[in-house]
Amino acid sequence: MERRQFLAIVASVFGLGAISKKLWWNKTVADSKNQVLSNIVAPQEELASEIKLPTTQPLLRFVSVADTGTGDRGQYAVAEAITRYHEQHPFDLVILAGDNIYDNGEIEKIGAVFEEPYAPLLERGVKFQAVLGNHDIRTDNGDRQVSYPGFNMQGRRYYTFRREPVQFFALDTNKNADWEAQLSWLEEELSKSEATWKVVFGHHQIYSSALYGVNKRLVKRLTPLFQKYGVQLYINGHDHVYERTHPINGTTYLICGAGAGTRSVGRSSWTAHSAERLSFAAYDVYNDRILIQGLDVNNRVFDEGIIRV
Repeated sequence: MERRQFLAIVASVFGLGAISKKLWWNKTVADSKNQVLSNIVAPQEELASEIKLPTTQPLLRFVSVADTGTGDRGQYAVAEAITRYHEQHPFDLVILAGDNIYDNGEIEKIGAVFEEPYAPLLERGVKFQAVLGNHDIRTDNGDRQVSYPGFNMQGRRYYTFRREPVQFFALDTNKNADWEAQLSWLEEELSKSEATWKVVFGHHQIYSSALYGVNKRLVKRLTPLFQKYGVQLYINGHDHVYERTHPINGTTYLICGAGAGTRSVGRSSWTAHSAERLSFAAYDVYNDRILIQGLDVNNRVFDEGIIRV
């Protein structure tokens, strides 16, 4: 056999080996993702065009937004849209799902990133309920935000409050949170809640089709409690997108992290709607359903979905 032929055969063998190795690696990654998703039950919901909106006033209306604290044009555009929405559809509660102050949680910026953009809402008595994001803990571990009156955190990094017929559970989803104490507290509070609706909110995503993807850490820590105690909705930011899932084992996951900027977002098997646009989410709560709407800076409704009790 000539040297040239021998080298060609060797190269071919090694090339096939490299291809086989790549295929094995891709399969390993896919298997890992499938392992995370193997227990998901995500039934299809009614189409937005088929949703019949109630004609009565909701028992509670609130909005949510996250990743807001830049003080730049994007934040102000969303804040102005929320204010216009309030004029047409009054509410008195905003869920603020973290990264309230960029870049490092400096409370000295609170005027530019909170008090000024939301001044019209604050003057009308709208209450903001906040949690800490990963940027918020970069200064003093977020302690000054926890004690800031405008964030209504009760001096705690995780807390609960009730607005009939909803009980809200606010979490510190950062890696340095006291997870043992927090999970024990969450289970106790969920177990004794008699609210029709249980809504949990935190900063970090659990299921996302954008940059951060599936959060295996929170899937393991939180979703068993959600399923056990009937949590119908989890609200978060972190990914700068809008994404609403179909119910996954009974829980709808809503990302509202495009409160000041946006990223690209795809779709997954669980996705009901995803969008790369500056936006916020609005919720009308009834005894038997919650209507969720995604609204952009022009107050156009680009998504509608229903959660049923």
